[in-house]
Amino acid sequence: WAVPLLLAAPDMVFARLNNLSFWLLPAATVLLLMSNEVEEGVGTGWTLYPPLSAWLGHPAPAMEFMILGLHIAGLSSIFASINFVTTGANMRPEGVAPHRTTLFIVSVIITSFLLVTAMPVLAAALTMLLTDRNFNTSFFD
Repeated sequence: WAVPLLLAAPDMVFARLNNLSFWLLPAATVLLLMSNEVEEGVGTGWTLYPPLSAWLGHPAPAMEFMILGLHIAGLSSIFASINFVTTGANMRPEGVAPHRTTLFIVSVIITSFLLVTAMPVLAAALTMLLTDRNFNTSFFD
């Protein structure tokens, strides 16, 4: 919400896309907490290497809850990044040239653009992990 205020566009502070990205976070948090409570939890530490995520290592649905929670959190990040990029590009006040935009706003726009381009790669890796686990494909074999 700070980016639109710094751009002097207070009507974009709680836009629909920003609101949607915000309300996806509780669902992701609930799924991640559920993954901790199912049987023994996920138990992979900070990594999700395929041998650790196989049915042999984790037979409970904790891994599915965690992977789905990470998908939803990534979708929330993509929505927020798209909101930042469009807000920074479209909500500049009248008379302010693009080169007069503050460095903080430019850095947020660049970071958001890089996040939007990187998140689908991470989502594809998580999807491959999920399909490898559930449909016994050979992405990671």
